[in-house]
This record gives sequence, C-alpha cells and structure tokens, in this order.
Amino acid sequence: QVQLVESGGGLVQTGGSLRLSCAASGRTFSSYAMGWFRQAPGKEREFVSGISRSGGSTDYADSVKGRFTISRDNAKNTVYLQMNSLKPEDTAAYYCGAARVVTTTAVLRARQYDYWGQGTQVTVSS
Repeated sequence: QVQLVESGGGLVQTGGSLRLSCAASGRTFSSYAMGWFRQAPGKEREFVSGISRSGGSTDYADSVKGRFTISRDNAKNTVYLQMNSLKPEDTAAYYCGAARVVTTTAVLRARQYDYWGQGTQVTVSS
C-alpha cells in the first residue's frame, strides 16, 4: 500500500510559477513510476507528466512541454512538478499517481496507475 499526499497548489496569476510536491509513504518508492495528471471541472482526467522509477526517463503532454518539469528524489520519497509560465487553461485539480511497473520508461496511461493522491487545486487567474 502506498499513500500519496500532494501539496503546493494555490492561486497564481498568468505567467506565474508553482511547484507541486507529492510525498509517498512506504519503503519501495523507487519501485514506482510516478506521474501527474489533472482534471478540470466537466473534463476527464488528463496526463500531464510522468517520470520513470529511476528518474532517467520523463514525458510530458504537448500542452505543458517547455513549461513544466517533473523530477523525483527517491531518498525523500517525493516527486515534484515545477510549473512555469502558467496559463488560465492550466487551472485544474492536480493528482499524483504511482504505477508499480517493471518498465524503465515513464507511464502515460491513467489505468496503469495503482495509487492516487487526493489532489491539489491549481488556479491561474487571467
């Protein structure tokens, strides 16, 4: 069992930055690929970014490439999402997920994730 707790969301103006954190419980954090997804009201949950177990492989949705950076610290059981140049369309609840996989690449599909956090709200004002 893995418990995930996100933090770092908030209200920011267009062009601003936020850093999301996701702290995981347990001793097997490095066994999990990690990812960030988001869900806006009335829309489906969508992939934002993923990172492999070692951190050597990352992937991003086209809408955030060049603006967001995912990273992880396996010693601290934490994954981060640095969000720069935020836009109003980035407004959503952001969820951290953990996928127990053997692949060495990032995981893009929500159905492959085994655990989810409770979410943290990001609101970007225009």
